[in-house]
Amino acid sequence: MGSGDLKTPAGLKVLNEFLADKSYIEGYVPPQADIAVFDALSGAPSADLCHALRWYNHIKSYQKEKGSLPGVKKPLSQYGPAGVEDTTAAAPAAADEDDDDIDLFGSDEEEDEEAKKIKEERLAAYNAKKAKKPALIAKSSILLDVKPWDDETDMAKLEECVHSIQLDGLVWGQSKLLPVGYGIKKLQIACVVEDDKVGTDQLEELITAFEDYVQSMDVAAFNKI
Repeated sequence: MGSGDLKTPAGLKVLNEFLADKSYIEGYVPPQADIAVFDALSGAPSADLCHALRWYNHIKSYQKEKGSLPGVKKPLSQYGPAGVEDTTAAAPAAADEDDDDIDLFGSDEEEDEEAKKIKEERLAAYNAKKAKKPALIAKSSILLDVKPWDDETDMAKLEECVHSIQLDGLVWGQSKLLPVGYGIKKLQIACVVEDDKVGTDQLEELITAFEDYVQSMDVAAFNKI
């Protein structure tokens, strides 16, 4: 398994194709696997790699809490499509980690036990939070206006980029192109979100990240369901 060299266009293309139908490298929540792959990249993927860029921007929002995410980092070769060898150069370890990150693999036995206890407490709290199901899930129906830069913007590609955003609690609906003026059209697209999981600010951040195609995003209509 692997993605080739993640610092080359070929490796990023493999990663983009791998993420075409996935929100995360592993599972349905952001684990350490995503942090390991994120740290191996030299920067944000280009806008034409919309799946990889959508994933990159989403994982980037977890950087302040990456040390508390579940799972254990494995070698890059353990992630990605089968049959592709990972050749990404190893990134510096200690220098890039946050000062307050916990070393779960220290040589001191007492520190190991304390780190293990903290990890177990975090995992227990995380699992308890995920297991708790509210009696009523609040949802909203949102109509978004996504505006391109000009009349030469590839609207089909713009719509593809928007649809590539996959989040837990987000369901895309119908979309259409509406004239704005001077030959320019905007994309109007509907979606239903779970209020506790997805907000309009988050959607705007992810959509406008495709800056080669998107000039701005506005909320045209917002209704509680």
